[in-house]
Amino acid sequence: MTEAAIRMIRVNKWYGQFHVLRDIDLEVAPGERIVLCGPSGSGKSTLIRCINRLESHQSGRIVVDGAELTDDLRSVEMIRREVGMVFQHFNLFPHLTVLENCMLAPVNVRKAARAEARELALHYLEKVRISEQADKYPAALSGGQQQRVAIARALCMKPKIMLFDEPTSALDPEMVKEVLDTMESLAREGMTMMVVTHEMGFARQAADRVIFMDQGQIVEIAPPEAFFATPRHERTKSFLRQILR
Repeated sequence: MTEAAIRMIRVNKWYGQFHVLRDIDLEVAPGERIVLCGPSGSGKSTLIRCINRLESHQSGRIVVDGAELTDDLRSVEMIRREVGMVFQHFNLFPHLTVLENCMLAPVNVRKAARAEARELALHYLEKVRISEQADKYPAALSGGQQQRVAIARALCMKPKIMLFDEPTSALDPEMVKEVLDTMESLAREGMTMMVVTHEMGFARQAADRVIFMDQGQIVEIAPPEAFFATPRHERTKSFLRQILR
């Protein structure tokens, strides 16, 4: 059997008394694209942040690319090398150019030579169709352009898995499409992806499976055709009525 890219086994997490993740069981196959949706506070972002230890889970197991995520710093660092993450806010270093932002992690983490890192950065900036902005500073770019730079920066670490935490929610509507187009391109190329988003058009177009979460639990998992056309759970139906109206 092919090793799962991500396996979560009865994962639980609390914030104090608040039980934010409840017995999460999930397997993501290599190359699979998963979209997570659900109301605010349902645990979507916490779930993907646990996968690279930006949040720690209190019970259960998380296995990423065959390696179990533990409190051991070496385990965390090893998994983070293989898992790229793109956030709602771009988190680019304002004092570095676009090119320098993309070169930083390969040089400092993977110990790549600067010439190699520069070539890699230009390759991925070209891939997200923004190489002409390489020598500009982030402040000179639109929000959509900055988010595409953030995607290129994550790709420069050559991750096996990409996590996206509401990557378009901070963007003006006209900038959303350019970011979603970039993500759809990655999906077509077979990148393993987990995406927290309310962009249901992206879910229909790019997802292999859609996960609906509510109150810290996975309520429903289905391919997009079934998820949107014939949802099984009443809570899913209610959510879709609100978000698709």
